[in-house]
Amino acid sequence: MHAIILAGGLGLRLRPLTADRPKPMVEVLGKPILQYQIEWLRKNKIRDIVIACGYRYEKIMEYFGNGENFDVRIKYSIEEKKLGTGGGIKQALKFVDDDDPDVIATNGDIILDIDIRPMIEFHKKSNFMATIMLVPFRSPYGIVEVDDATNAIRGFVEKPELPYWINGGVYIMNKEIIEVLPDAGDIENTAFPQLAKEGKLGGYKARGYWRAIDTVKDLNEAEKELRKMKESKG
Repeated sequence: MHAIILAGGLGLRLRPLTADRPKPMVEVLGKPILQYQIEWLRKNKIRDIVIACGYRYEKIMEYFGNGENFDVRIKYSIEEKKLGTGGGIKQALKFVDDDDPDVIATNGDIILDIDIRPMIEFHKKSNFMATIMLVPFRSPYGIVEVDDATNAIRGFVEKPELPYWINGGVYIMNKEIIEVLPDAGDIENTAFPQLAKEGKLGGYKARGYWRAIDTVKDLNEAEKELRKMKESKG
């Protein structure tokens, strides 16, 4: 099975870190976000990767090359103009040449440590054209527990998990999805709503480490979390 990594983000909210590099090449503990993804895919036995890139794509190619140094095989789908997530996947699918009917697609700005193989099995047993990894939604703020009768504060809960699920930016999709993907535009606003309306879009609830890197605050928190995980493993 191939994986497509969407790595064309400008990362405006991470400026000036992204002034000379694409967002997935921003470093976390001295390693690009994109490298964490590639190592995660390899850990899950996925070694054929297409990187969909545009802005400062040469930085990605210089670092990863053909993937040999990372024990994977990498091809590049270079966008001459901004295609969005849907258009980026559509173009990248042309570089996927295996016989597997399905492909993995990921947003290139996330770091995660979740076993994807049960999700692959779930998708292949379903009739869904695409399956989205769903991860728990955590409050970005601490929660104050208040007694409704007296208004006395009982305690505080730091950024608790809420009873909702969000798009984790990891997808497994049948290659036939190319027929409903836009030439340019985001998959979240085009193909996915259409497939959901037709009952062809599934969700797989997954737990494990997951962090999207959108801001400098996310970057700092990811470094703390990864450092703590590394220390706990000895």
